[in-house]
Amino acid sequence: MLSRSLRIVLAEDSVLLREGLVRLLEEAGHAVVAAVDNADELVPAVLAHRPDVAVVDVRMPPTFTDDGLRAAVEARRAQPGLGVLVLSQYVEESYARDLLADGLGGVGYLLKDRVQDLDSLEDALSRVAGGGSAIDPEVVAQLLVRRRVADPLGGLTPREREVLGLMAEGRSNAAIAQHLVVSDGAVEKHIRNVFTKLGLPPSEEDHRRVLAVLAWLRGAS
Repeated sequence: MLSRSLRIVLAEDSVLLREGLVRLLEEAGHAVVAAVDNADELVPAVLAHRPDVAVVDVRMPPTFTDDGLRAAVEARRAQPGLGVLVLSQYVEESYARDLLADGLGGVGYLLKDRVQDLDSLEDALSRVAGGGSAIDPEVVAQLLVRRRVADPLGGLTPREREVLGLMAEGRSNAAIAQHLVVSDGAVEKHIRNVFTKLGLPPSEEDHRRVLAVLAWLRGAS
């Protein structure tokens, strides 16, 4: 669970889901400083309240396509450092890729089914608020399946691709080691190999992790 309360702006057009999320987040100790029902109101709400994180539905009025996502990207431009956690009913690679495009981290992409699990939601909020990434494990799994036909990251070994997939979920080195039942040193070696093979020069560790995840999402492009 989070060690601090977060100030959150929520953008969700479904009344039931919006009210449910407000109650869930507030019961978890966070402050929902604004809750809007359309994408056009997101950026003004962010500018007015300066939240730690914006939780945003992808498909919202006025067009019910990707209005929420585009508003979230605009909100990050308006408030640098804003954490953004987007919610979607669908696995859409471009959504996760567009969110990570600035390479700054502090973004997450969860399927709506996941928000019913408070631990998963809290974990994603913690990672996003801390400047990391939090991509739904189901999204990672489906994208890995799509990559098998023509893997754009063919230079990575199967274990390195597995480590990169776990990095995409936002897991720490220790959590990856525990999941794979290997040592922390082995994980660090795999991650160094991933950085080298993806051509990521030495820099801050968190920044390179975000860039590695972005490279994986971009694929051949």
